Amino acid sequence: MRWILAALLPLSLSAAEPSFYRDVQPILQKNCVACHQPAVTSSGLDLTTYDGFRAGGKRGPAFALAIQYVTGQMKPPMPLGGPPLAVADIDVIREWIKSGAKNDTPAESISNEPTVYRQAPVITALRFSPDGKLLAVSGNREILLHHADGSGLVKRLQGKAERILSLTFSADGSMLVAGGGTPARFGELQFWDPAAGKLLRTVQVGSDTVFGATLSPDGKKVTAGCTDNTVHVFETAAGKELYKIGSHENWVLATAWGIDSKRFVSVGRDRAAKLVDADAGQFLENVNQLRGELSAVARHPKKDVIVIGGEDRIPYIYMLDRPRNIKVGEEATLIRKLETQDGAIFALDWSQDGKQIAVAGAGRSVNIYDAESGARIAACSGHSAGIYAVGFSPDGTRLATGGFDGQVRLYSASDCTLQKAMVPVPVQTPAAVGGAQ
Repeated sequence: MRWILAALLPLSLSAAEPSFYRDVQPILQKNCVACHQPAVTSSGLDLTTYDGFRAGGKRGPAFALAIQYVTGQMKPPMPLGGPPLAVADIDVIREWIKSGAKNDTPAESISNEPTVYRQAPVITALRFSPDGKLLAVSGNREILLHHADGSGLVKRLQGKAERILSLTFSADGSMLVAGGGTPARFGELQFWDPAAGKLLRTVQVGSDTVFGATLSPDGKKVTAGCTDNTVHVFETAAGKELYKIGSHENWVLATAWGIDSKRFVSVGRDRAAKLVDADAGQFLENVNQLRGELSAVARHPKKDVIVIGGEDRIPYIYMLDRPRNIKVGEEATLIRKLETQDGAIFALDWSQDGKQIAVAGAGRSVNIYDAESGARIAACSGHSAGIYAVGFSPDGTRLATGGFDGQVRLYSASDCTLQKAMVPVPVQTPAAVGGAQ
């Protein structure tokens, strides 16, 4: 708790010198790295690391110029096109520079080299590309692109965020958006060109990881849930934040867009599935009756029908629109509920033909249901612990799953026959590590 209390004290009452890692870098990440990063490096300046900041850019040493730009003494004032830096933030950077501009970044946070794995990481997100050729899988500070049949690794997309908690492709597959961040430090959205393996832009969001990042069907907007009980909405073209919605009373863990990109639904720990007018940025109503905490939502690919699930272990299927006026306590938007699962629900997906729903969570199997009748079709077993990610291939023939045991499993969606089990990251054995040294 000591460092938390120190962070809350005025600068003169906390540590004798400001910290780059604790104080300065979070300011740069929130306000500057969208334009000054390896993928963009406006003016040749990379502010994602201490070394990049020290090296400066085309206009000279950054330490000498930073204060002049953020105070408007040099043009154009920074951040470019955004609100001015808070006076307190400018004071932190100024005092850090005056005290010697020392680097206290932990060694493991400095390197931009590919992550070295000693064991398989927990898999928190995966998604097939719309053409069915690639499977994107979360790693530590990276996204791994595999051949969709599990035959091999295609690309490693290195990012800054420690955790990737959601992955979403644009309808044409030209963009991949990842949501995540570094716990207790920053949330981040990453916009990638998956074909080129190029990071197009990043957006810093708040001071903690973001959840459930989802692209609108028209590809123009992306939603992300936050730990401050809000949903942030961004335009994809430039990463500009359009607005945020504060209608939830607890963390927002997942979002899903309506079929016409004019509405979206968000779910979270307050047990509510909230419907929002995406054009006006206005909360409309709760879709569901409140039961347990919610952690997952998925929309039918062809109509405004959603399935939600979470703590109470039951997947509920709802219409977004009321068929008629309802009475207090009536739940006319509920279409049906599926059977109770063996554990809390963490992930849901709907097949592209709208005929099947996959349910994953704390139980050791992923259950596939007939969306019309609610009957269970098959149970995909093999994971040894919690399952946090699930996704149908675009043609509906294959189901990918991943979770705590660090393995991706590919099943036949018709009967859950296991087709492939793989660790999606390159793991170095102790012998290999010792030999490299």
